[in-house]
Amino acid sequence: MADTRLHTCMLCEAVCGVAVGIEDGRVLSIRGDDDDPFSRGHICPKAAAIGDVSSDPDRIREPMRRVGDRWETISWEAALSEAAERLAAVQKEHGRSAVGLYLGNPNVHSYGATLGAIYFGKALGTRARFSATSVDQLPQMLAALEMFGHQLAFSVPDVDRTEHMLILGANPLASNGSLMTAPGIKKRLEAIRARGGRFIVIDPRRTETAQIADEHHFIRPGSDAFLLLGILHTIFAESLERTWRQNYPMEGWDDLRRVAAAFPPERVAARTGIAAETIRTLARDFAKAEHAVCYGRIGVCTQEFGALAAWLVVALNAVTGNLDREGGAMFTTPAVDIVSLGSKLGQRGHFGVWKSRVRGLPEFGGELPAVTMAEEMETPGKGQIRALVTVAGNPVLSTPNGARLDRALSKLDYMVSIDIYRNETTRHANLILPTTFGLERDHYDVALYGLAVRNAARYVEAAIAPPPGVRSDWDVLFGLALALYGKGGGKRDRKFNLMMRGLKALGPKRVLDALLRIGPHRLSLAKLKKAPHGIDLGPLEPRLARLMRGHSVKLAPSLFLEDIPRLEAALARPEPSGLVLIGRRHLRSNNSWMHNSLRLVKGKDGCTLFMHPEDAKSRGLKTGDRVVAGSQRGRVETTVEVTDAISRGVVSLPHGWGHGRRGTALSVASRHAGVSINDLTDEAEFDALSGTASLSGVPVTVERAAEKELLTAAPAE
Repeated sequence: MADTRLHTCMLCEAVCGVAVGIEDGRVLSIRGDDDDPFSRGHICPKAAAIGDVSSDPDRIREPMRRVGDRWETISWEAALSEAAERLAAVQKEHGRSAVGLYLGNPNVHSYGATLGAIYFGKALGTRARFSATSVDQLPQMLAALEMFGHQLAFSVPDVDRTEHMLILGANPLASNGSLMTAPGIKKRLEAIRARGGRFIVIDPRRTETAQIADEHHFIRPGSDAFLLLGILHTIFAESLERTWRQNYPMEGWDDLRRVAAAFPPERVAARTGIAAETIRTLARDFAKAEHAVCYGRIGVCTQEFGALAAWLVVALNAVTGNLDREGGAMFTTPAVDIVSLGSKLGQRGHFGVWKSRVRGLPEFGGELPAVTMAEEMETPGKGQIRALVTVAGNPVLSTPNGARLDRALSKLDYMVSIDIYRNETTRHANLILPTTFGLERDHYDVALYGLAVRNAARYVEAAIAPPPGVRSDWDVLFGLALALYGKGGGKRDRKFNLMMRGLKALGPKRVLDALLRIGPHRLSLAKLKKAPHGIDLGPLEPRLARLMRGHSVKLAPSLFLEDIPRLEAALARPEPSGLVLIGRRHLRSNNSWMHNSLRLVKGKDGCTLFMHPEDAKSRGLKTGDRVVAGSQRGRVETTVEVTDAISRGVVSLPHGWGHGRRGTALSVASRHAGVSINDLTDEAEFDALSGTASLSGVPVTVERAAEKELLTAAPAE
């Protein structure tokens, strides 16, 4: 007999409530939970595929060990013992940082993984730590650290009450919101217009979001910092700033005004591709709106001046009086308040405390930039990475110059992957340790409720039983850490070792319960269990003054001011005369790890090269032609799709594809392989301030594919 159980979709940042139809332990259906006060019945196509992953025959359901080209099952006890012994041996001979750690995006969607990874990383004791952060949101975290004093003090758009929203480098209709937990974002954006407001999109592509916007303006990739300075110049020149709205001290007005004065709209128009008068109009309309908010995301972050652009987004909200104000950029008051707790404990984050061994790039929050991974593995000497642990990550497809990283992984002394698939990265592992997934575990979004556009909380128990051979993220991470201690590896700290054992015994639920109890809403698991559809905790409220604890908001941190000469130098150099490449994402795709669901990849080819009609015409190309796109790092063959939704001089490939590598075990994905945009991106190109990968605006060539095209940068086998 069918049963309906409540859960939460864990595939993106929208935290949509779902009602799951189950019979005999199998998922029959997944629909939106109409009674969830936050998501109100909304789901996207990805949610229906959660069950596909749980029942996927390609999914790994017990520990696997690679023996040459063959894989064999192994017991958990033997797997943890072997992994710990091999990792400890590397650390004993070459130092703790000879073992690297990479954390992938899915970790944020499991509170057991989120909490467990923190302690595993500390137990491992390595400085060679990496994550998806430095190919994503690091610039926004750096802006939060420098301006507000905590790397997780993100301001989020109060989209439900704003009257004017300016969106840069973001496509929330495809992402469902990013660093903006906003289920049903299309309705929320359309509601701005319904109450008499407007929203405007600035993007090199007329995205799905841009198609429903009141205005869309094409911009040259990588020029957002110039546009924002042109807007700020206009605001200061026309005295449109609103200093009286702040209810917290703020310093740096004169410094920001001085910087903006050097970038009038006429000076930045050619670089941005947006006319000077249009820039002035954007500034005036934003400043004069009663409630306005500027929102920038991954297109703003992953470029040459990502950190400057991320800072200027916050600065624009601040100088117009829209920071920490209804309808502007506000701060969530989550039930688990990591920012307040971290501030009390003195754990606010840090930047540049140490640098990478080869290129000297700065760490951020204890992690090195992902652009340094391959060179840190390849370059001999003290501190060379000789072994690696990956946790729910596929950096071969998600970090720049994936082909080089692919080769570097194949030469490691040892590698352990905590994952549910043998993918383009984990195929290099000596051991794969599988975990529970999705509906098989209880769920609370520790991280994402801290980014919600309305205060909310929802806890759900597991809806289905996990396969008998898997373990929870928490158990695997703590089990591996304790086994490593037992073999003489990791950080040798007796008190920390005892704390680890205590936490493992305590378990993730009791840790979560404690965090809820000390949080601002004084909730508990027991209270949340009594409200299985979730609890509405009310609209966002001003709280920046409390977060700052008497300190001033730094409107113009010296770290960013010192980077302005680099921006000036870039404005003087000539623009690339050829094509430049940008990425894109699709509502039915979730990085690389949902491409083994047939319902998400079937139908129209999702991995094509977008090209403007004039650019196609000059090359004698039409939709459906096979082309070779090349950069200084590699070449890929794909299909061109001619569309005026892309700016002239710009081409676009989606992120997360490229499943044709030998040794993977993804039967559906390999039949819909596509190509990896990161076989074209360059790990030598990055934001020199933050170390974030520069993935937007990569110079490329595009030409018709020869009948027997030989790809010079074919992925390593």
